[in-house]
Amino acid sequence: DIGRSQVDAVISLGDNIGYGPEPELVIQQIKARKIPSVLGNHELAINDKEYLNWFNPAARRSLSKTRTLLSKQSLRFVSQLEPFLISYDCRFVHGFPPDSPLIYLFQISDQKKMQVFDEISERLCFMGHTHTLGIIGYDGHHMVYDNLAEGTTRLDAERKYFINVGSIGQPRDDTNDAKYVIWDSSANSIDVRFVSYDIAAVARKIQSAGFPEEHAQRLW
Repeated sequence: DIGRSQVDAVISLGDNIGYGPEPELVIQQIKARKIPSVLGNHELAINDKEYLNWFNPAARRSLSKTRTLLSKQSLRFVSQLEPFLISYDCRFVHGFPPDSPLIYLFQISDQKKMQVFDEISERLCFMGHTHTLGIIGYDGHHMVYDNLAEGTTRLDAERKYFINVGSIGQPRDDTNDAKYVIWDSSANSIDVRFVSYDIAAVARKIQSAGFPEEHAQRLW
């Protein structure tokens, strides 16, 4: 789908690996397509086993399995990921700005969110981690929370935004499609894309590879 969208660049917000059945293939594709990626909390735990205690038991088993499936070259690649990226005058981070792969957006008070809005210079900050779509606009005094649905959302040029792009897999909402967001800098808009895929086939791969059953079932 994204290959037909004529975008200038693709940027990953991390957690490229950790749930899926083919982590080595994923890393190889990211490298081959030269897709910049930030460090997700799953990559962080692959790099440093001390962070495994941050995860629930199923996620810990999945991460341990993932590590055994990665080549030395891919482990090195994962170890070199940075916690944030600045590109196109936007900030990209997995969890919460300026650079946390662990903190969830919903854990932060409104006062702290506004403080961070004021502290970072970028007008747009894209993040993931929660597996749910959402957007927060800030005019320098007040914040406005809104849901993001499939389709185009116009942005106010006078506001800053935190944009949560949802998740390619492991949905936490009522839609099991893969999701991603296209930012159109010329039109000052974001376009939320829902992409259907063969969930049953991926679930079978998760099961066959020995990953936790709940990660296969959660795709639905």
